[in-house]
Amino acid sequence: MPIDPSLNPFFNPQGVVVIGASNDPTKLGYGLAINLVRSNYQGAVHFVNIKGGKLFGRPIYTNVLEVPNPVDLAAVLIPAPLVADALRQCGQRGIQAVIIGSGGFREVGAEGAKLEAEVLEVARQYRIRLIGPNCIGLLDTHLPIDTTFLPPPGPTPGDVAFISHSGAICAAVIDWARGQGYGLSRLLSLGNQADVSETDMLVPVAADPYTRVLALYLEGVKDGRRFIEQARQVVREKPIIALKVGRFGSGQRAVASHTGALAGQESAYNAAFRRAGVLRAETSEEMFDQARALAWCPPTRGRRVAVLTNAGGPGVTAADALESLGLELAEFSGHTRAALGVILPPAASLHNPVDMLASATPDQFAESLRIALADPGVDNVMIIFPTPPMYTAGSVAKAVIPVIHSAEKPVVVAVMGERLIQEAVEHFRAAHVPEYRFPERAAAALAALVERAELLEYALAEPVRPVETSEVFTQRFERSEEAETSEVLMLLDAYGIPMARMELARSADEALAIARRIGLPVALKVASPEISHKSDVGGVLLNLGDEAAICSGYEEILRRARSAHPQAEIQGVFVQPMIPSGQEVIIGAVQDPQFGAQVMFGSGGTEVEGLKDIAFGLAPLTRLEAEYMLKSTWAGRKLEGFRNIPPADREAVLDVLIRLAQLAADHPALGEIEINPLRVLPKGQGVVAVDVRTGCR
Repeated sequence: MPIDPSLNPFFNPQGVVVIGASNDPTKLGYGLAINLVRSNYQGAVHFVNIKGGKLFGRPIYTNVLEVPNPVDLAAVLIPAPLVADALRQCGQRGIQAVIIGSGGFREVGAEGAKLEAEVLEVARQYRIRLIGPNCIGLLDTHLPIDTTFLPPPGPTPGDVAFISHSGAICAAVIDWARGQGYGLSRLLSLGNQADVSETDMLVPVAADPYTRVLALYLEGVKDGRRFIEQARQVVREKPIIALKVGRFGSGQRAVASHTGALAGQESAYNAAFRRAGVLRAETSEEMFDQARALAWCPPTRGRRVAVLTNAGGPGVTAADALESLGLELAEFSGHTRAALGVILPPAASLHNPVDMLASATPDQFAESLRIALADPGVDNVMIIFPTPPMYTAGSVAKAVIPVIHSAEKPVVVAVMGERLIQEAVEHFRAAHVPEYRFPERAAAALAALVERAELLEYALAEPVRPVETSEVFTQRFERSEEAETSEVLMLLDAYGIPMARMELARSADEALAIARRIGLPVALKVASPEISHKSDVGGVLLNLGDEAAICSGYEEILRRARSAHPQAEIQGVFVQPMIPSGQEVIIGAVQDPQFGAQVMFGSGGTEVEGLKDIAFGLAPLTRLEAEYMLKSTWAGRKLEGFRNIPPADREAVLDVLIRLAQLAADHPALGEIEINPLRVLPKGQGVVAVDVRTGCR
């Protein structure tokens, strides 16, 4: 993975200058200076403060221009109005990497935003890369270096890197990680991200040989498409787990389609993370639970889990948790059950979950684990134990750790309790064996290992583009607020999406003439660019089989539409042939400002927003992602047939979904497009787009 050379000084500086270093222990500038010195950083350390003096036996220079070589990284912690001038001095001094810890910028309002814009302008003038402002800096426990002002002690050296938009979260994570017995490799607080963003830092942080997992605390991303590109590179070698906060935004723009109404920031992030192979955590605790398992366990080969315990209740709890997460209890072979029967008492349960009974010895734990791991039907193992009555929890830990270390399959431990288990906990943490207090958390960690393996497939898959594209329609859409129906039909045809023939009638006589030409029975639908949901206003009549019904139906549709929308432009009525019966689904696409076109699939008809049986993916789609969208919805699963519902043409649905995704990706000016319903005919007979609506950006 190529690394932007302009970012190198952040991770391997030859010398660091602290601008704003202070002799006053109550000042943040003192905290930054002492952290840098205490970190045992081996490069040159310099201090700058306009007051001069000495600090920790080192001179304090009055400006950056006085600082001797080597120096290629500056950490700035001075009042916001002074930062731009300090940055100019850095530029003149040849320093091209700066961390601005100072607050008082965009986060405080308009005046701060002006200061931030000035700082960014200076940085660009001198080609300086910035982290911050309004951040706590970065640290590397292995280099080592600490440019933060956080109170000691810092994190212990470890293998999980943490990139955060929040400085306060960083402070909490350092202390919490120490208490949980694992260390961090690198920690970056990005603050306002005036320049360097989370996307910029993915590849450089992943390149660290000590980092095994990247954990991200995100409030958003700066460049969605580039984030996906960078993350896809990283996850091929190292997992990424993201905690994306701010899920429930209250604003929703006006939309022309169900797709637009149901799409949102979170559906876009879910689709983007899946495309990039990034795991999404629900909580902070879950993120680090997963990080430990991913950092310390070998990759899993599947979903089958063996559970070993000395108590029945926790085994049942584990079984429920595993099933709820989409994992499954492994079926033991006869050989495995026989081997367990040799070492366990007669009353023990030899089926999964294995209840070894309260009397289980440390050796029985270890030998049962060896037997379970040897079973080819077992992909993962969970060990659960409250403190055994006759043995210490620590003795069990010492017995199983060598077996876990020799295993090529993941093993997680739920060691239940608090005071009586501390020795075991310390042994497991020292040995880098992921341990949790309860079976549910251990099960969630195993689920993350399985998800990681599956997400790798998404990251490696390439989008499908079945159509040679052109720009023939793009300019027209850019000049128009609404795409003409005829143009949309041409576009669908160009992308090979079958659309039911639809002709516009501007009078009842025209409707009758069209119906005679295309054949009865027909459907009538109101034609108005301002009425998106035709059936909501009674603007659809179906299966009209005689001429009188067509004429009266035409007038009835106009009356209903004008009553519901007196100001709307009504162009007439569309006449369509009736389509053979089949299953109905909805497919659509809407442009997301961050990630580009999102594609939707789900249950069609008039109740789509109520049912919310939908899935989203990013355009253009991979075949794997299109399959996911079908498998994750009832509408998609039902295509294979269910009870009295015959199978429908699932392959045709996949093909049209992929084609619509390419259409949306190729024509971003077409802000929304939706086919509802897409009529899915019996297997082998294809699909027909019955109705289409659009909206332009």
